[in-house]
Amino acid sequence: MHLQVLVIGKPKLAFAKAGVEEYAGRLRPWVSCELSYLKAGTREAESAALLSRSEGLLRVVLDERGEQVTSRALATKISNWEQTGSIKGVAIVIGGADGHTEEMRSSAGWLWSLSRLTLQHEMALLLVLEQLYRAYTIKAGTPYHRD
Repeated sequence: MHLQVLVIGKPKLAFAKAGVEEYAGRLRPWVSCELSYLKAGTREAESAALLSRSEGLLRVVLDERGEQVTSRALATKISNWEQTGSIKGVAIVIGGADGHTEEMRSSAGWLWSLSRLTLQHEMALLLVLEQLYRAYTIKAGTPYHRD
């Protein structure tokens, strides 16, 4: 399975940029994962670009109104997607400062909430990559995750 992480704006904070590079690198042995940074604009323009770039993929849209899951549940969800022959890839969609349009939310295969808190997009990206890495290490049975 191929993961495509689509995010509005590039990380500018040094620690977030370093963390994104760290976890993107850690993911490489486990899964094909492509990071794509899209230009910031109006919420409508951002959603249109995200919808276009995620066409044909299972959309996982980050939104504070989405479902909150444990790391183990995320690992199970990823395993289920991998076993479904009809899913060629997953697009994880992180919006800009103004969030997503209703059109984007309604097009989601899954609305995922990292927290009930509103997170700055650089922080959300870093947390997503770490949780994806954690999910793959759970699936592999490595000691990274501890219950």
